[in-house]
Amino acid sequence: MKRFIWFLGALITLLVLPLIPVSAAEESVEAPIATESTAATGSSEGSVLPTVSVIGKTDLTEPTGLARGKLEQYLLSKDPGPLSITNFLQHALRRAVALGVPANTLVLVLLFPLVGAVIAAARHLIGLRGFGLFTTAALSIAFLATGFTVGMLLFVIIILVASLGRVFIGSLKLQYLPRIALLLWFVSLGIFALLAISPYLGLNELVTISIFPILLLVLFVETYIGSRIGVGLRRALELTIETIILAVICYLVLSLESLQRFAVLNPELTVASVAVFDIFLGKYVGLRLLEYWRFRELFGRGD
Repeated sequence: MKRFIWFLGALITLLVLPLIPVSAAEESVEAPIATESTAATGSSEGSVLPTVSVIGKTDLTEPTGLARGKLEQYLLSKDPGPLSITNFLQHALRRAVALGVPANTLVLVLLFPLVGAVIAAARHLIGLRGFGLFTTAALSIAFLATGFTVGMLLFVIIILVASLGRVFIGSLKLQYLPRIALLLWFVSLGIFALLAISPYLGLNELVTISIFPILLLVLFVETYIGSRIGVGLRRALELTIETIILAVICYLVLSLESLQRFAVLNPELTVASVAVFDIFLGKYVGLRLLEYWRFRELFGRGD
């Protein structure tokens, strides 16, 4: 219990210290924005707030931005022709975009089954288990929203804070759900501390991050802790590494601009091909690639 109190005090100190310099700029609400009007006055003198430069990026998960403009241009560049059974999705896609639905959101929905197919193939053909299809797919979407570097930074910090919090919570002997809720408390404060000090560390990508990918990464905590309790630390880390590998592969697949263009121009073929691939994949009953490697000595003896 004493260790928990000491840790709580250290964590609160960590949260408070980065906010101390902000007090000098509280007189001006617009001082953190660093506009020309505030620079001309003396109200922001003595402020040590860092300057943050926001750089636009192509984010398929954002309803506005570079990705939306490109995909809409691709969509308008092709005439779908008269409505028929082979192009009804193209007409539906163009109609939805004309009514204001973001093109990148529609493309992401069309490509999400492909993510599931990739994860299923990795499990069924290669033998990479991970933490399941939906957890891995959600993690890949989080990487797509944040970028790989920022996403991995948040992921590692969340896992470290959750592991550290579990050490201190263990002495309290709580039931499962209250323990997970308290772990969420630790993780939330850890993320808050990271976001608070990110401008001072020059991590400008974290300044403009939305809550959506953070929530997806935080939801991974319960899966990780539950696995650690059920199968042990070593196996939980193995599953975590496999999940990261699969999530990165799916992130790279979703980031392919050529694939996004193909999906927006040929939605019927995209949907149908993924469904056919899933059916053929489900018919495979042979050994996985890692199983061939594991039992390679037995195969050698058989020869």
